[in-house]
Formats: sequence, structure tokens, C-alpha cells
Amino acid sequence: MLRWWAGLPLLLPFLVLCGRGLAQSSEPMFRSVTETVLPPDNQHNPTQLNYGMAVTDVDGDGDLEVVVAGYNGPNLVLKYDRGQKRLVNIAVDDRSSPFYSLRDPLGNAIGVTACDVDGDGREEIYFLNTNNAYSGRATYSDKLFKFRNGRFEDLLGDDINVRRGVANRMAGRSVACVDRKGTGRYAVYVANYASGNVGPHALIEMDEAASDLTKGIIALSDVAAQAGVNKYIGGRGVVVGPILSQSSSDVFCDNENGPNFLFRNNGDGTFTDMAQQAGVEDRYQHGRGVALADFNADGKTDIVYGNWNGQHRLYLQDNNQRFRDIASGSFSSPSPVRTVIAADFDNDQELDVFFNNIAYRGHAPNRLFRVARRAGADPQIEELNVGEAAEPQGRGTGATVTDFDGDGELDLLVAHGESASQPISVFKVTQKIYLQKIKITPKTTT
Repeated sequence: MLRWWAGLPLLLPFLVLCGRGLAQSSEPMFRSVTETVLPPDNQHNPTQLNYGMAVTDVDGDGDLEVVVAGYNGPNLVLKYDRGQKRLVNIAVDDRSSPFYSLRDPLGNAIGVTACDVDGDGREEIYFLNTNNAYSGRATYSDKLFKFRNGRFEDLLGDDINVRRGVANRMAGRSVACVDRKGTGRYAVYVANYASGNVGPHALIEMDEAASDLTKGIIALSDVAAQAGVNKYIGGRGVVVGPILSQSSSDVFCDNENGPNFLFRNNGDGTFTDMAQQAGVEDRYQHGRGVALADFNADGKTDIVYGNWNGQHRLYLQDNNQRFRDIASGSFSSPSPVRTVIAADFDNDQELDVFFNNIAYRGHAPNRLFRVARRAGADPQIEELNVGEAAEPQGRGTGATVTDFDGDGELDLLVAHGESASQPISVFKVTQKIYLQKIKITPKTTT
């Protein structure tokens, strides 16, 4: 699975585009299909506090499911049922279900990500739990679930890992996956929210020397100090990709009450913070959702993120690995942003940026922008009609994109919570596609 953003951990699909279509900014981009695809009810779409979302193949059938971090209720695993033509929650309240443990209703989950930790070809699922702690130490640990013995089991709860004390018990905000050594085995980067000298960022990965995969023994270690990322700060968003490196995975963190981090992979599994040199510290803002993309098609990775009630950023990377903010006045306009997604929703081969806001004090509609490439100039930024996905009273806390029904169009799912319990919303693109279908492929990359 290609993982290029994780404000509250989100997954960018691998897109294969053919042909070209036209889209009009005056036409609404999204229409709600919640009532037909995921109608609110107690089992499949409960009215509860939800947060982060991730996309992965949970049941191993080759199709992608949407995993939702439940805060005051169970985590959800939403699978598209082609017979019913709707999403259903397969993490049911039945102890005989192989997905039962994923519910973990006591965790107060705020983030979720999925990646192949042990290199066996199947992705594990990591839930970031807060247990009501705002910063520093929490009383309930995170969970790392592996499909083993016919069901999902928590690796952090194995005796060997309990003895090693590796489980993260800090109040984190976001999680993402990084293959820091290029081995195909991923580590989980946890952006914790420190309280003084309690709660540094964590980096949890398999200790190959202490593990025995033939016996199902997977020993885990927190290697943040070894990798050079054990920083104390108000961690918020984290995203992974080849930002400064040509092929290795770097890590960008947008933080609160302090500078952002841009960790360049040194090629040996360690990282160096290049945020100041690259011009992306933004130390007086309070970061939230973040995504990576190549907005001007120059082969370099650019960074887009939202600041909490502050100026949102669209950083283009130049030939000297420095970044320049090209956000327009409308694009940068402050809002209570929570999640940022960069994707081509209407298949016009131009990237769109979706800002998911939380209406905690009056209306705060979600917003959508097209970032259109121009020869010899910076991209043109145009605000689009977001349609029914505006949700001016939505308590947005997370969002993701995927093609859950295989119709070749990206679908948008939005989670809500924090200040009010609301069900998940599901949206489809209204503008017709004038090109061949896209293909979304599960793919693990370094």
C-alpha cells in the first residue's frame, strides 16, 4: 500500500490514468451516498466519535477495506458487499469472528495505519490509542494486530513484547509506516504529543535478531532513539515518502507549539532533520493534516498541509531541496482543519486538495481546490464546488479515499467526532468521467 499521508493516517491509492476529461468548477464535485451505501445504524455505521481512517486488505481476499478508529465505541472495518451494494462492518461483536479483536472498544483510538511489519506479504494493522490522555502518558497502550492462528491477535500483547516494554503508552496524534532500511519490513512511526520530557515520538519495528517467524515469534522494539527521531514536541501530522531522497523513505511531521520536522533518510536507517534548511519549519503555526504529491509534475515531491486556524501551506520543492509556499489567499485561509487529502477526484489528470474541517464553533464547511499544472509557471489554484461534502456542521476528524466498489472512481469517506457523535459520511463524484477507468492497486513500496 502506498502511504504518502497521515494527518489522521490516510492512504493515497496508486492511480493508473488513461485519457483526459473535463471538469467544471461550478459543478458540485461530490454527492452523498451515505443513506444507500452506509446508512447509520448500530452495527455498520454507529453514531459515535470516530477519528482516523486507513485502507488495507483486512480479510485477505484482494479487495480493500476501510478501517476506522473508533473513540467512544468500537473500531470498524467496512467492506463493500457487492450483493447488497453497500458497505458492511465485518468487525462484528462476535467472539468467533476472526476480526473481533480489531473492535477494541476500550482503546479510545485516534489513529490507524496498516503495513507489512514482518515481511510476510500481509499487512498488520496499528491502532493509536489515547485513553483520554491529551499529552504525555496514557493508561491504555496502542495495539498492533497481526492475522495469526485464524484471527487477528495483538503482537504488542505477546509475552515477549510485554517483557520488552515496547508498547506505546503515550498520548499520540498520528501514525504512519516507514521502511527505513528498504528491506520490505515496515516500522510504525508514532507522532506522540509530549508533555515536557514525557512522550517522545516512537518508531516501532520488528527486531529481526530476536524474532523467529517460523515459530510465530515477532519481537518488537522502539528504535526511535537509534534512528534519531525521538523528539519531544506536540506531534500532530506525519507523512512518509521519498521527499528529499530519490528512493528511500523520508518522514515529514507537522507539529504544534514548535517547528515541523523533515527527516531525511541517511540510507542506513537513521534520519537527519532538514526542516530548517528546507524552509518548512513553520514554527509559529500548529500543524494538522498533511499530504504529499508532485503538484507541478517536475518529479519532486511537494508538501501540502493545514494549520489549525492558521495559514495552510502548499510547498513546492525546487532543485536545491528547498520549499516555497505557493498557496493562494483562498487556499491558505485559516480554518479548523483536521485532515488534508491530495487526489485526482474527477480523473482530469490534475490534483485536487480536500480540506476536512471540524465545526466546533459555528459552521466550518469542508473545502476543495484544484491545483492545475502550467508550463513554465507555478500551478494555478482554483477553489471548486465541493457539493454535498461541504458538511458545514460536520465534526470532521478524519477522511480517506478509495474505490470501494470497483467502478473506477475515487470515493470519499469522512469520519466525525471529538465534539459531537456523528456517523460516517460517504460521497461519490458527481462529475461524469470522460476517460477510461482507473485502477487502484494494493502496493507496498519503499
